[in-house]
Amino acid sequence: QVQLVESGGGLVQAGGSLRLSCAASGGWFSSYHMGWFRQTPGKEREFVAGIRNIRWSGSTTYYADSGKGRFTLSRDNAKNTVYLQMNSLKPEDTAVYYCAVGRPNWGTSQSFFDYWGQGTQVTVSS
Repeated sequence: QVQLVESGGGLVQAGGSLRLSCAASGGWFSSYHMGWFRQTPGKEREFVAGIRNIRWSGSTTYYADSGKGRFTLSRDNAKNTVYLQMNSLKPEDTAVYYCAVGRPNWGTSQSFFDYWGQGTQVTVSS
């Protein structure tokens, strides 16, 4: 059983930055695809960024258009942690952000992810 705990959310002014962390326990973290999603009230969770492990080749990161050029996903396998650095934040980035462990078959919809954290609130004021 994999457990995920997100942290790093908070209130920030537009143009500011936050770094979200997701600490994993259980399982073999370094082998997992990982993803970040966000959700606002009344809407489905949407993909923000993900990192796909490609066997024998390393990994590839993916970003939703909304975060390209502003968000950077990274992972530290020694710490079992994945990060989402968010710069130039906008009010429309306000959401609860979740990290998740991906299934072996990679995809960017939430159906391709199994274990989820409890979420961390990000609020960007204008």
